[in-house]
Amino acid sequence: MDRGDLNDLASFAVVAEEQSFTRAAAKLRMSQSALSHAIKGLEVRLGVSLLARTTRSVSATDAGQQLLRILQPALRDIDAELAALGQFRDKPSGSIRIATAKHPAIALLWPKISLFLSSHPDVSVELTVDEGWTDIVAGRYDAGVRLGESLEKDMIAARIGPDIRSAVVATPEYFRCYSAPQMPHDLASHNCINYRQTSSGGIYAWEFEKDGQELSVKVNGSLVFNDIDLIEAAVLDGRGLAQCFEEQVAVHIVSGRLVRVLEDWCPLYPGFHLYYPSRRRTPALSALIEVLRWRGSE
Repeated sequence: MDRGDLNDLASFAVVAEEQSFTRAAAKLRMSQSALSHAIKGLEVRLGVSLLARTTRSVSATDAGQQLLRILQPALRDIDAELAALGQFRDKPSGSIRIATAKHPAIALLWPKISLFLSSHPDVSVELTVDEGWTDIVAGRYDAGVRLGESLEKDMIAARIGPDIRSAVVATPEYFRCYSAPQMPHDLASHNCINYRQTSSGGIYAWEFEKDGQELSVKVNGSLVFNDIDLIEAAVLDGRGLAQCFEEQVAVHIVSGRLVRVLEDWCPLYPGFHLYYPSRRRTPALSALIEVLRWRGSE
């Protein structure tokens, strides 16, 4: 097989995964016209149509889907083996791609990654913020970040943060108009700020636990967001009750801008973990994990 075929096959895989020539070209750092020409040439050489193109979308044909199923594991293995060559360098090098939600990206990852890059100039890091359940294998990420309770069993994980607790909060002004809830079910009579989950598209049900009793409460309200920063802004504006990460609103609770309720119903959860498939742990990722690892005294 010609070397050009290998490059074109890899390019086809990116187009099929992104379902867009525009996004694929940006990811591959090449022009759309050059990418389109390469894919057309590959289709001519193979004698089959690999992509169905419309003015609005790009999708793999049946032949393209079959080829993609063959290519994806092969390309992942090649990426892993090429990255493993970094062990023969004196210093870790190469790129690290991580899929993460916004909160751990800002609170846990970025402060340490900034320091890490200063001492590892041959390493580059890409953080993709996605509140959904990203498939890091299909997306060809080196690692992902999730809470400990939601880790997949076939992944290796390293703890990067402390246990985390939720907090139900509202402004003092809000509670001058409405009585503070004493039980989770009292939330039914309150204006609650809802969170829409990116992964499922559904509304998140607020979770509580006390003395072994677990409750999942579907709350109602006039606002729905899929972003935790917008929820924080809305609750600070007095628009209702919100359930946030405790550390996200701790400074506002201490200052008195927010009042916390139902604290005894908000249990601790295993903190955020960085997880990865065993075959994807490159020397650069290993070095970053050691910097990110939670050691309990931080």
